[in-house]
Order: sequence, then C-alpha cells, then structure tokens
Amino acid sequence: MVEPEGLREAAISWLQMRTDGGQESLTREDLNDFSFADTGTRLIAPMQGIWKPGNYSAALSFRTSYTEPGKTPPYEDSTGADGRFRYKWRGTDPDHPENIGLREALYRRLPLIWFRGVAMNPARYQAITPVYIVDEEPEHQQFVFVAAEDVEAAFELSESAHETVARRYLLRMAKARVHQPVFRSMVLSAYENRCAVCMLAHPSLLDAAHIVPDNDERGVAAVINGLAMCKIHHAAFDRFFLGIRPDYVVEIRHDLLEEADGPMLRHGLQELHGNSLMSIPKSRRDRPNADLLEDKYEQFRNATKNGVA
Repeated sequence: MVEPEGLREAAISWLQMRTDGGQESLTREDLNDFSFADTGTRLIAPMQGIWKPGNYSAALSFRTSYTEPGKTPPYEDSTGADGRFRYKWRGTDPDHPENIGLREALYRRLPLIWFRGVAMNPARYQAITPVYIVDEEPEHQQFVFVAAEDVEAAFELSESAHETVARRYLLRMAKARVHQPVFRSMVLSAYENRCAVCMLAHPSLLDAAHIVPDNDERGVAAVINGLAMCKIHHAAFDRFFLGIRPDYVVEIRHDLLEEADGPMLRHGLQELHGNSLMSIPKSRRDRPNADLLEDKYEQFRNATKNGVA
C-alpha cells in the first residue's frame, strides 16, 4: 500500500499544534482525534512499539513506554555519549516487519514521531517530532536516531576532525530539545498540574523545577528531581528567595520577610513561610528525593547567610 502523500507532514503539524509546540503530553484518546483525508490512520501502535500503518513500507512512529521510578524498563533504549538516541529492535529478528519499517525510514530519510511515555493510568505520551533514524547498530540490535535539528550533523559526523566537539554539541542539544519537555510532562503529571507551593492549576503558568540542576551529575531528568511550580515560585526557588526543607516545609529568606512591598510579596511569598507544600505526588516513588532536597536546602541556607539575591 502506498503511503498517502502528505500524511507525515500532516501528522507532525497536527501534533505540534496539539501539543503547543511539543510542550504538552497527550493520552491515547487525544491521539485518536487525528484524521487525515478520512483514512482513519492512527498515529501510535495499539500494542507494540513500532507503528507501520497497514501495508506501508516505512514506519510512521515508535513508542517508548513509561517506566515508574525504581523499575526496570522492558527495553534498554538509551542516549549515547554521542548525544544520539538508541531504540531497540522489535525482538531479535532483523527482518521483523517492524524493524524493516524503521530501516526503510532510515534509507529514505523520512521524518518519524517518537512517543515517549511520561505517565500511566491513564498513559500519557510526549510527542517528539520530527526525528530521523540516522544509523543502525545490528551488533546491539538497535537503531540510532536524532531530533530534526541535529540530522545533518549526525549524517556528516563520521570521521570529521571536529567530531568530539560535534558530539558534545549534539549531547547538549539533545538534552535541551528532548529531555526538558519530557521532564516537564512527567513532573506536571505527577503533581496533577498544580504548583507544589501554592496549588495554582494552570499548566501554561507552571514549570518543572529541577531540585539539582541538570548540568550537575546528580541532576537526573526524573520526577524525584523535580517540583511542579508556578513561574514566580520557580524563580524564587532558583534564586534562593524560597527554600524547601527535606520535610517539605517552605521557608522564605529572612530579609525578605522584613520587607513591605505590597500584596504580591505578602501573599505570594511571606505568608508561605513555615507552611508545608500544598501539592505532592500521590505515589511515594514520585516524591522529591530527600537527599537532593537536603542539598538544595543547604544551598538556600548558605545563600541566606551570605545575602545572595
């Protein structure tokens, strides 16, 4: 069956619009809203990871299931030291139809959709698109893929004299373009789209705040290193105007408590001093890691002593 002309472009455009430029996650029910030329083409596989609609020669999408913190994922998909992503074959047969579907996308340099699981019950997915398969590693039974912005660099990487610099660049960009929106969706889902500090429930005004920054070796892009925060409390947290103790109690910098600067300061920060967080994940596995909170709180205490703003 010949793939309908314009299908991929329509699917990618619809997803980018539906997810506000890749910022919002979607359920399977949300994905069922997609329609193209009345064909009823689905965007995600019903059960398996790789989706090749009907008898199309090339895959349209592939999926990485959400894995709860502390559990082992069913497939060891990963990010390599080169900043490129790996996706395991379906099974061990290189000629499985789904593996052939991804290989065909590699040969034809076709754009694909990567659905990255960010929550379950109901299952939610971050749509990262377009991505491109740029290589295959049969010895590891996996494909190599990158985000669209990195595709030309990835195809040209081979024996370049600037390979080390290019790989570092790709790794940094991969984190920014892929991990950050996934991290945001996972954290906001765990906190049910509410600010941990004040309970504000408007996702467009919420951020996923890292407890330990992602440029720190401990700053993993996992829910246990995150807090859902409205933008003002996120900024206050990062700038040490607001601290959170390991027992989830909020503290405000002592000199800020003495200021008089209108209702925003009074209600938005000062009155929070000594209160417990108003929203935490229901699952204990998703709650902030105590050691990471302790480290951040110690930085807050030092900043308070030194008057850092």
